[in-house]
Amino acid sequence: MNSLIIILISFVALEHIYFLVLEMFLWTKPKTMHAFGIKSKELAEETKILAANQGLYNGFLAAGLIYSIIQKDINFSYFFLIYVTIAGIYGSYSTKKIKLFYVQSIPAIVGLIFLYFYI
Repeated sequence: MNSLIIILISFVALEHIYFLVLEMFLWTKPKTMHAFGIKSKELAEETKILAANQGLYNGFLAAGLIYSIIQKDINFSYFFLIYVTIAGIYGSYSTKKIKLFYVQSIPAIVGLIFLYFYI
């Protein structure tokens, strides 16, 4: 893998580590609530277990991407970048927030494109 692809995959992995932190540890904080459009502290408290579960999944995506870099495994890179793309598409569709698509899926799609042309 060349440096540009490693940087792109690392960026996507770092995004998902950030999502993990927000969802698992900072869900009830005002800045996180605002970022996710949560209007009340009560709702944040009621949904924090669900958010933590979602954060754990983001951590698994990040771990897979990091593993693909360490092992220089292009197949793993494809696998996890495709999952990130699908997660972003589904997330933006289910929440009706197109911004989620741009934040989550577009970087993964760019990584997939560069990975494709690398081979």
